[in-house]
Amino acid sequence: MFHRVIRRGRMAAVATLLLVLPANAFAQEFSDSHLAAARDAITAIDATDQFDNILMNAATQTKSELIPNNPDMEVQISEMVDERALALASRRSALEAEVARVYAKLFTEEELRAIAEFYETEAGKKLLAQGPLATREMMAAAQVWSNGIVRDLRQSAFQGMNELYGTAGDAPLTGEAQAPIEPMTPADAAQ
Repeated sequence: MFHRVIRRGRMAAVATLLLVLPANAFAQEFSDSHLAAARDAITAIDATDQFDNILMNAATQTKSELIPNNPDMEVQISEMVDERALALASRRSALEAEVARVYAKLFTEEELRAIAEFYETEAGKKLLAQGPLATREMMAAAQVWSNGIVRDLRQSAFQGMNELYGTAGDAPLTGEAQAPIEPMTPADAAQ
């Protein structure tokens, strides 16, 4: 009983401490050079480019919400929203800083410098440019391969069932009413 009271008291103290301390008290601190290396790496790999349209999309969405209720003020609303969006553009640096902290947490300063150096080379730039295409083609190849594996395993398992139960007097198990599936060849996998 005494141990439970102590344990509950400790849990309450920890919970209170978590509520009282600001979130930054738990944030890991990094040297300026480490954060600079992280910023160089995220710039080299275009890590935050995917977020470039967030503000523009928010402005478009806000206009589409406001203009239908005030169609006679479309031009004024559009200009006002654009002005307000431009006023918020400076907050992009906060995102860059947070992303730099994420990378600094995951990589050493030396690793970040190596990443930045590689992606500033012609090979690194080509990897960034061709990476999405390589990924799409890799996924297509994996799908073809996966389909072949599933088909061949299924056929092999039905053959195994025929061996387990025998086929004397019974129709062989194929799992379907159609002809047995032929094993996949390397040429099939390439299609």
